[in-house]
Amino acid sequence: MKRLVVTGGAGFAGSHICLAAKAAWLDCEVIAFDNLLRRGSEENLARLAAGGVRFIHGDVRQTQDLEALGAFDALVEASAEPSVLAGSGGGSPNYVIAANLVGALNCAEACRRHGAHLVFLSSSRVYGVEALRACSLAESPVRLDFAAAQTQAGVSAAGISSAFSTSGYKSYYGASKFAAEQILAEYAHAGAFPVDCVRFGVLAGPWQFGRADQGILTWWLLNHILQRPLRYIGWGGSGRQVRDFLHADDMTDLVLRLLQSPGLLQNRSLNAGGGLGVSASLAELTAQCRDLCGGGPEILADPVTRYADIPCFVTNNEEISGLSGWLPRKNLAAILSDAYNWFKTSPGLLDKLSRL
Repeated sequence: MKRLVVTGGAGFAGSHICLAAKAAWLDCEVIAFDNLLRRGSEENLARLAAGGVRFIHGDVRQTQDLEALGAFDALVEASAEPSVLAGSGGGSPNYVIAANLVGALNCAEACRRHGAHLVFLSSSRVYGVEALRACSLAESPVRLDFAAAQTQAGVSAAGISSAFSTSGYKSYYGASKFAAEQILAEYAHAGAFPVDCVRFGVLAGPWQFGRADQGILTWWLLNHILQRPLRYIGWGGSGRQVRDFLHADDMTDLVLRLLQSPGLLQNRSLNAGGGLGVSASLAELTAQCRDLCGGGPEILADPVTRYADIPCFVTNNEEISGLSGWLPRKNLAAILSDAYNWFKTSPGLLDKLSRL
């Protein structure tokens, strides 16, 4: 591979992918393509340049920006408006749909023109909220887990597989990602270019700026460091809702495997996350953050469940592991420790983030 484009290349996932790809393939030109609209993305530009990555300012919503790139061998579509609350509460969903769906279509057309491999970073949010809420749960004082006995396909005590229902509402974010998946599957079926689509869970690690829409783990950790009050929202305000977490290094490991073997996922959209072993409830996450930080802020209870909130999501990695040999390597303690050390040792970072 001589030329790789990573859209959203100055974002959290995109910047990690760019730097990992350049380190793995020194002779490859790696391009970080980004509109820099997300706050904090500009902080990654010096880091990308130091790693030998070329930055090009552009927007996936603009076909002419992608056309100006010229030919390339592969494209990783890592650009997104990731907030599940985008467009809710009476706001317009225009940007999230344009960025996630129209942007993906424009990337697909660019790949078709050049016969390039496309790796699409989708989301676990493509699954139906109502179906997830209807799963049978095993309850303990500190967390909720999927019960062994279930009435729906694609869910077990090990988590959610790609066979789980995508019917029903998801959020504008989830719906736009799912719609993009369906269009990309048509391109792949027609043989226009190879496509590999991964439904990633919650990503976390260094260089994630602790914003709520980037991921709950680093946001929760940052607020412990800064001693900002937090809330357990929904599900009775108990903090028992559960998610699994994936370190950015494990995410890039999988993406690089896919770039080396175009079409490896056989035109299937498959899940990738930390799995049951790297999962935690908010209450458990709070305990680990307090241990790491030597204390923590007040945690308030807000029992009202928001429209896209879910009680439990744990990724079942069996399908993608069987095809690629990939497994996550970093546990929850390592993810928290890496993020904590980055927050604490980066000059001026905490002061800057405290004002956001």
